[in-house]
Amino acid sequence: MSVKVAAVNKKARRDYEIVATWEAGLSLLGSEVKAIREGAINLKESYVKEFNGELFLVGCHISPYSHSALDGHEAVRDRKLLLHKREIEIISGSTQKKGLTIVPLRLYFKNGRCKLEIGTGRGRKHHDKRQVEKTKEAERAMQRALKR
Repeated sequence: MSVKVAAVNKKARRDYEIVATWEAGLSLLGSEVKAIREGAINLKESYVKEFNGELFLVGCHISPYSHSALDGHEAVRDRKLLLHKREIEIISGSTQKKGLTIVPLRLYFKNGRCKLEIGTGRGRKHHDKRQVEKTKEAERAMQRALKR
């Protein structure tokens, strides 16, 4: 099983406390897949929303493929996530009951198929982000001291 990471949403882990993660397929056009393989994708401003019992990736920017025709694909459009119905019910139920948000974490290729790792998370306050950064910095300092 080979996994090649195409994009990571670094802000998601900083801004949200991730409770659970899920793996979803994506409904993409051919030129979008080729552009993702080139690394022409940005997950920073993207999020996941539910509409009519389906989940969609919104705000993900995939630049046009360099070798495609002039009328390739739209750079920013809603892309359907491919999940089982029961998984969608669990994810959307947790967002409605517990007040969680669905955030895209990383996009990767697994056995040649494009997958999106999404997480349900609770938003962090500004002081919580500072505390997390302080603990990470302290851990890095301890690791550096142990190496010496």
